[in-house]
Amino acid sequence: MNRKEEIAFFIKAEAKKLGFQVCGIAPAGYLDKDAAHLSDWLNSGMHAGMNYMKDNFKKRVDPVELIPGARSVISVILNYYPTEVKKGNKNLQISKYACGRDYHEVIKRKLKKLLEIIREFDETVTGRFFVDSAPVLERAWAARSGLGWIGKNSNLISRKYGSFVFIGELIIDLDLEYDNPAKDYCANCTKCIDACPTNAIIADRVIDARRCISYHTIENKGEIDNKLKGKMRNWIFGCDICQDVCPWNIEINPAGEPDFISRKEMLEMNRDDWNKLDEKRYNELFSGTAVKRAGFSGLKRNIAFLEE
Repeated sequence: MNRKEEIAFFIKAEAKKLGFQVCGIAPAGYLDKDAAHLSDWLNSGMHAGMNYMKDNFKKRVDPVELIPGARSVISVILNYYPTEVKKGNKNLQISKYACGRDYHEVIKRKLKKLLEIIREFDETVTGRFFVDSAPVLERAWAARSGLGWIGKNSNLISRKYGSFVFIGELIIDLDLEYDNPAKDYCANCTKCIDACPTNAIIADRVIDARRCISYHTIENKGEIDNKLKGKMRNWIFGCDICQDVCPWNIEINPAGEPDFISRKEMLEMNRDDWNKLDEKRYNELFSGTAVKRAGFSGLKRNIAFLEE
């Protein structure tokens, strides 16, 4: 085993000790195909109101622009499938990823520790960690690192852990032994495309945010498009429809991460509870969760849209 292999093996072992299911490594460099895909997507206006996606384009597609001297992109995934899910077609629904503690803080804490461990091994290493909070194409790097492939619903899919996974990156200035990209196993399946009630998956791996339930219930700060009336099912924060129907998610085991255990109070909320939700109760229920991204007024707007 040469030094590159030795350090890569060490990093992956430490990542597993920290609770990550899988760790993969890819060489830092320009993402040519992803750059073209992102450019076409932005030019078509499919980013809707997410104008921040236009910012720092070069940094999004080339980690060397983000971190001078970057040599390796270390990607990790963490399963978040909950032990309990809200059941019943009449219940208002929150995406599974938001039913526990905010993943940003959980994964950042683990990645910070991983970087500290790497620096203890080699104090000359410099780098930064990212969790959906900087211009980094997480799914593209995870796929290049062999952690899974980009499914037709644009989510990363792992053969072992499905798509209910969070992704994190650690970019460092050290050459390592690299992994091969994973094979695409979607084949001719179109279940995610067929199941989307708003037809937001307009083509293989192309999502039109203007039609997406997740966009409208989380990112959209204005009014929800009336064309979606009657099509949003009962989703008031996010949407899991395209993931729930994916064959790769049929036999996924619940996450072992305590921070991702669904809050009992959320699961027990019925439709009447949601309609009567006030700001004080909102803060009690959702403190420290990703639901805070929508804000109280945004969540109430979502509820009202379904109830009108």
